[in-house]
Amino acid sequence: MSIAYITLGTNDMARSRLYYDAVMPHLGGRREVEYGDQACCYVMPGEQRVWIGKPHDGEAAVAGNGIMPGFLCCSREAVDAAHAAALSHGGTDEGEPGPRPLYGPDFYGAYARDPEGNKMSFVHFAAS
Repeated sequence: MSIAYITLGTNDMARSRLYYDAVMPHLGGRREVEYGDQACCYVMPGEQRVWIGKPHDGEAAVAGNGIMPGFLCCSREAVDAAHAAALSHGGTDEGEPGPRPLYGPDFYGAYARDPEGNKMSFVHFAAS
């Protein structure tokens, strides 16, 4: 199975763009397209996409409880850098970078929430 894209909701595109423009390069992503104050899209390695946008139904965007995209990083340093960029651009800490032996001996990760409260992880799998 492959995932073509994910969409994360926002109520403030300008604030979200600042956050994701800072975080995505550490994940190998770049902004591909923008639709003003409605949405933007980042293309990732492997051609998957991450959309950030206002809900089409006109209702407020809310973070989903139990929903968490995990972004694969090329190194532990990239995990650290993505987490730092998240926190310095309006995100909040949900778990500092480090090994998570509960998830396996090679799991190194960090957790953050974007300015809208969407939780995400930055992960790297490699032997210590």
